[in-house]
Amino acid sequence: MKRHLAQANGHIVDLKVQIARQRVLIKYARDTGQRSEMAESMLDALEESLAAFEKHRVLILDHLKRASE
Repeated sequence: MKRHLAQANGHIVDLKVQIARQRVLIKYARDTGQRSEMAESMLDALEESLAAFEKHRVLILDHLKRASE
């Protein structure tokens, strides 16, 4: 189960990096007068994925806590 926690943590870190990059792309698009709807949609999807992995991490931590009691 600790391996699952490590994987979830890795996915969370990766998603945070992707979200930061996506925000830069959106800012660039807006600053240069380009359309940003697709980039914003991708950002929404990334943020939803992040929320799902954070929820998953909480479930793993709860399981580990119960297993150690």
